[in-house]
Amino acid sequence: MMAAMANAAASHVAEQDDVHNGSVFHPAAVVFPPALAVAQSLGASGERFLAACIAGYETGIRVGEFMGRSHYKIFHTTGTVGTIAAAAAVGNLLELTPQQMQHAFGSAGTQSAGLWEFLRTAADSKQLHTAHAASTGLAAAYLAKDGFTGAQDIFTGAQGMAAGMSTDSDPSRLTDRLGTRWATPETSFKWHASCRHTHPAADALLQVLQQHGLQLADIDAVVCHVHQGAIDVLGPVVSPATVHQSKFSMGTVLAIAARFGHAGLTEFDEQFLAPDTVSLRDRISMVLDEEVDAAYPQRWIGKVTVKTTDGRTLHGRVDEPKGDPGNTLSREEITDKALRLAAYGSGDIPEDSVRAAVQSLWSIAKAPQVGRLLA
Repeated sequence: MMAAMANAAASHVAEQDDVHNGSVFHPAAVVFPPALAVAQSLGASGERFLAACIAGYETGIRVGEFMGRSHYKIFHTTGTVGTIAAAAAVGNLLELTPQQMQHAFGSAGTQSAGLWEFLRTAADSKQLHTAHAASTGLAAAYLAKDGFTGAQDIFTGAQGMAAGMSTDSDPSRLTDRLGTRWATPETSFKWHASCRHTHPAADALLQVLQQHGLQLADIDAVVCHVHQGAIDVLGPVVSPATVHQSKFSMGTVLAIAARFGHAGLTEFDEQFLAPDTVSLRDRISMVLDEEVDAAYPQRWIGKVTVKTTDGRTLHGRVDEPKGDPGNTLSREEITDKALRLAAYGSGDIPEDSVRAAVQSLWSIAKAPQVGRLLA
């Protein structure tokens, strides 16, 4: 349980974990940590481990879609729905009966939590959301295995999750094409080390800079045409005070991307308050765009209007940001990203050990038992 909690928090802190567009949910941070901890504890095979993770993804994504856009306006879906996803993954490994799984969902859902208010004051709560979801879902599954009962209709009940945390829930999303539509491969990989809502505009801005050969000094102002969800989450962050908060500042992310060609871990750490970053940050704004908003959350379109210092007005558009299923990362890019993340921070893990762990993960399905990944 503590391993699940610690790894879930660590998985979310760098803003490099995955995201499913339609549910606006980060599955990896709340599915892999509890599934890995339990698979190691049980000595489960790699194939069983992956099956459990897919159960967590499929369940969490569908519940996230069911909860609707209104839920995400106030609640951090990864923290709330994440409890259900974690319970599904662990419950799969524990081979819960359907009735026991229903009890696990009831116990997990009643503990759903995670509010966006932390962003306004640069608080650390976002990592607490994933830590809580992973450990709560794990505990709920183990309790159900022992006969502990939970609400029988935690999703659509009169006092269930949708009743308390949504005004536009859609129960049909829970079973939409169940068994034929697989939501797991719909998940996007993050390229920039920031909130996913910033990625479409960042990619659109980079497109303009590349196509027109612009330098930083050529940019007078940038207008980002965005969906309402981006305004809800990023809007409160006007003058970021910490590195993590800066990753939820549209102006900061685009300024760093414009300066370095990407918005990476090191660039945020060293440059989020640099004069050149702040200067451009304060000339970047967001406006609601009807087309972009109508497409969201199924599609995250990036549109920007760039005003140049010589009086030109230039437009950029990206229909699939880098990392989306139609513009996904290669295995080499994913491996490189894993190595960068392992080296980030203390850097005290030997690179050969990290490379061995990454290679073992690429072939985890063949492992007779899931053991420790790092020597």
